[in-house]
Amino acid sequence: MKAINTLRMGGVDVLPLVEGGKGISVSNGASAGAWAAAGGAGTVSIVNADSYDENGQPVPQVYKGRTRRERHEELVQYAIDGGIAQTRIAHEVSGGHGRIHANILWEMGSAERVITGVLEGTKGLIHGLTCGAGMPYKLADIAIQFGVHYYPIVSSARAFNALWKRSYHKAADLLGGVVYEDPWRAGGHNGLSNTEDPLKPEDPYPRVLALRQTMRGFGLHDTPIIMAGGVWWLEEWEDWIDNPELGPIVFQFGTRPLLTRESPIPQAWKERLMTLKKGDVHLNRFSPTGFYSSAVNNSFLQDLQARSERQVAFSTEPLGALTVPYGVGARKRQVFLAADDLAHVQEWENQGFVEAMRTPDSTLIFVTPDSAREILADQADCMGCLSECRFSNWSQRGPNYSNGHKADPRSFCIQKTLQAAAHASGPDETKVMDNTLMFGGTNAWRFAADPFYSNSFVPTVGQLVERILTGR
Repeated sequence: MKAINTLRMGGVDVLPLVEGGKGISVSNGASAGAWAAAGGAGTVSIVNADSYDENGQPVPQVYKGRTRRERHEELVQYAIDGGIAQTRIAHEVSGGHGRIHANILWEMGSAERVITGVLEGTKGLIHGLTCGAGMPYKLADIAIQFGVHYYPIVSSARAFNALWKRSYHKAADLLGGVVYEDPWRAGGHNGLSNTEDPLKPEDPYPRVLALRQTMRGFGLHDTPIIMAGGVWWLEEWEDWIDNPELGPIVFQFGTRPLLTRESPIPQAWKERLMTLKKGDVHLNRFSPTGFYSSAVNNSFLQDLQARSERQVAFSTEPLGALTVPYGVGARKRQVFLAADDLAHVQEWENQGFVEAMRTPDSTLIFVTPDSAREILADQADCMGCLSECRFSNWSQRGPNYSNGHKADPRSFCIQKTLQAAAHASGPDETKVMDNTLMFGGTNAWRFAADPFYSNSFVPTVGQLVERILTGR
């Protein structure tokens, strides 16, 4: 195995190992600080991170505003306060070693305001900004304003080409690295394009080589590319290390730091990671962001899948094959279904799925009364955690803070769901985790297969980094 040497990134020499950012209180100050202390770049997520009261207890993110807009302002303040708190912890834990990066989703509600607020409250403590989930053109402007390096997340050379030509050429000296996030293997939200098949993963080498060739065309010969998604043992990537064709390569680990002593995720989540089998984590399209996402296939995802399968087309007047009348809701407002679909509807109703909910695509889905009440309540409680949300129809850009479409009951409130996943505790912790979103890379099944974790061993971040440096 080749030696893993330090590499120039963000103006300093660090180990070519980056902790991947995981939002909603998962990549926090303790884990990021420990990763930096080990000599790499730790990543604090500033996506609604936890803040603390004067007694050191997490501040519950309770929303009191009567309107979505009022609740959105509360959410922005929670995010800024949490980002500042976790960054300060990371700085203290790191002891001045390594680098501290801050990660945010560009499609998070008011992302620019949150980034600016956190940077203003942590001057000199954040060394780099990592940002993906969208096309963050303004990232370079923010980097210039605060004098920090920036690390855009892309899934193709084409995406970086667009970002460079529109904006990033203005701040070439602050571009610390480019994160290539493999859209088939990385955990969380992924950047699959409409031309890419989610069921046919492509070899990352030619895609990263294309990215390097594009970067060289802009004079970025020595700017590191950070390989994210699917990295487990570095000996499996040995031909990438010191490869003159690829240039400087850094490796990002997002899933593996979940199972460390510093990781703040619930114990039930850690235990579930140790039992996963190959295929238990896969891509799905249920996210209200519209992106594919990679998560554990548990009861939560199975319910969303079944919800979409109990779906039929309808029309408000007879049209083509849609000629059979059907009454929707308590008032039995008449719509028209296909004859074959009516038979399916009657079967679903016999199973208890008696509530028909309209989607933006002129279809009806069928759920239980309890599910319908929960869906409607979650939509009404929206606090605008995304710049645009399919589930609630919120849009921070649109008139009246609406995307102009009907709210989509086939999706879910991602803020509520991820907060539940990050903070599950008590006797129902295992049940909560099975009924909420558990993000993870598609290689998460390797926890159970890797001898490093035998006998349920949970390492410290320092021990994990030491193990990674051995290559196996």
